[in-house]
Amino acid sequence: MNDRNYKGFLYLLPALLFLGIFMVYPLIDVVIYSLEEGYNFASGNFNGYGLYNFKYVLHDPFFIQALKNTSIIVIITVPLSTLIALLISLGLNSIKPFREFLQTLYFLPYVTNTLAVGLVFMILFKKTPYSDGLVNLLINSLGYSSVDFIEGPYAAKMFVMCFYTIWIVMPFKILILTSALSSVNKDYYNAARVDGTSRFRIFYKITLPMISPMIFYLIITGFIGAFKAYSDEVAIFGTNLNEAGMNTIVGYVYDMLYGDSGGYPSFAGAASIILFVIVFTITVINLLISKNKVNV
Repeated sequence: MNDRNYKGFLYLLPALLFLGIFMVYPLIDVVIYSLEEGYNFASGNFNGYGLYNFKYVLHDPFFIQALKNTSIIVIITVPLSTLIALLISLGLNSIKPFREFLQTLYFLPYVTNTLAVGLVFMILFKKTPYSDGLVNLLINSLGYSSVDFIEGPYAAKMFVMCFYTIWIVMPFKILILTSALSSVNKDYYNAARVDGTSRFRIFYKITLPMISPMIFYLIITGFIGAFKAYSDEVAIFGTNLNEAGMNTIVGYVYDMLYGDSGGYPSFAGAASIILFVIVFTITVINLLISKNKVNV
């Protein structure tokens, strides 16, 4: 090892130690926990190693419900939020006056505490003895009856959850996409206009390929973020998400560790590994697709 490589290794050593202590070691510890069968939280004893914890989790109705909820949130919110953010970014990019002001205005929800935003959503949608909520007032004005979005039908609660998730991730995506749009070389647009190319063809043939790396970046991070959803649900539906039928995989892991059914780190570890495998698989698929679809 020459001096240059030796110095480079020394520069990387603090980061490697940090990653090893706070990321690699916990991951190994979770894998070990997930394989320990009959683990006793009080004594720390277990019967042996095996796959029983995975079988239990995969047959647990609460986990199945959490997996269903998380999958619906991911499938609906990730593509829809990316599409809406792209449309808003295109609009902002075409506006010359007050562009910076509008970008700041759209970004403000991102720096607001998610629990606070969740409480606002709960107030907007929750029915109380005194009021049906602002959203229901709008529904009543259109001639329809009120809907209990917080404690009512599953579809209504899922609508609130997806609406909230899209709202909370939109500012970050708008910021990234507006930056990407502003970095596109204007010479391409000028050449296309000289040839009489339509706006849609300019967008499809120039804009979209040039910002495709950022779009796929937002899709991948969006999938990861949506699969880790938990605090958003707590802000809207309270801490007992199983009773509300709105728990997520991360919420299930938390319940197995600290909730009313807590004290089962082996089950929590198995659920965490399952979540890791799902997220890793989707990320790899997205990366493989991006090799053929992304302009670099």
